[in-house]
Amino acid sequence: MDFSIASILMLDGVTNGAIYALLGLATVLVFTVTRVIFIPQGEFVAYGALTLAMLQTGKIPGTVWLLLIMAALAALMEGAARWRHSGHPGRALKAALKTLIFPVIVSGLSIWAAPQQFSLWIQAALSVAIVTAFGPLVYRVAYQSLESSPPLVLLIVSVGVHFAMTGLGLLFFGAEGFRNPPFWDERFNLGLVAVSGQTVIIFAVSLALIVLLWLYFERSLRGKALRATAVNRTGARLMGISSHSAGQLTFLMAAFIGALSGLLIGPTTTVFYDSGFLIGLKGFVAAVIAGLSSYPGALIGALFVGIVEAFGAFWASAFKEVIVFTIILPVLLVRSLRSGHSDEDH
Repeated sequence: MDFSIASILMLDGVTNGAIYALLGLATVLVFTVTRVIFIPQGEFVAYGALTLAMLQTGKIPGTVWLLLIMAALAALMEGAARWRHSGHPGRALKAALKTLIFPVIVSGLSIWAAPQQFSLWIQAALSVAIVTAFGPLVYRVAYQSLESSPPLVLLIVSVGVHFAMTGLGLLFFGAEGFRNPPFWDERFNLGLVAVSGQTVIIFAVSLALIVLLWLYFERSLRGKALRATAVNRTGARLMGISSHSAGQLTFLMAAFIGALSGLLIGPTTTVFYDSGFLIGLKGFVAAVIAGLSSYPGALIGALFVGIVEAFGAFWASAFKEVIVFTIILPVLLVRSLRSGHSDEDH
């Protein structure tokens, strides 16, 4: 392997690592706030890329109809819960309408805009809006009533949600894959390495989103509330921070990150209905390297995963996925040895 090949592989690894970093950050965020190991994070990636692909063909994506069904179900659940709690039909109706308004607006815009064949950027914004709207609805329907359950129960629910979203993806998008057009079709020469405009966009968007997340958690009141919930759920609840609102906001952010990641990775690889699972698992590996608790650790772990994947594909392409997922074993072993306690200690 000469220096030029190593440079190309390094660039490819860091580019993929930037995507995995976003997914790793989303996984850490969801787990620290809600204790949910959110396996379907990758499905948001696939939904984002494939929703844009459907809009490119002038068709209404199936995710729009699923969004309306999910919104109606979540509104019924929210209205019934508020009615039981307050006994006032007006408050129950207000809660149901509050749940419906954003998904209905996004769905209406998408149904109108799909046949219009707007520019790629407008279609991308619509795709992000559609998939982002799923976040709070998924939490409300699948997780909110179980928020006090043990992590194992929440993990089982995550597996069920993953299979449901994968099956629906096959129904909506079919078995064939799609590759979206790049957002910036330029190429730059940096020494021996040719850098595409899409790669520049991936780096720029990933860096900007990481900085915005840091500013949000450090400077905004809602961000500090999420941090408080992640540190001490009971204490945050005693201070008046709603665990329901924190969970829905967290899933909203996770869905946004997933949808944006799908748009970024769509022009670089062919995305199938089930591609999100492997992509999301690589983000999960990065999160495990960070102990499911450290955002900088997830970023570093994701870059490491991307580089290992790129060089593994060069040396042993048939085993690149095995090589990537094997990384998790020594990490778990080291963390187990560092913990230094067993069941007898309790």
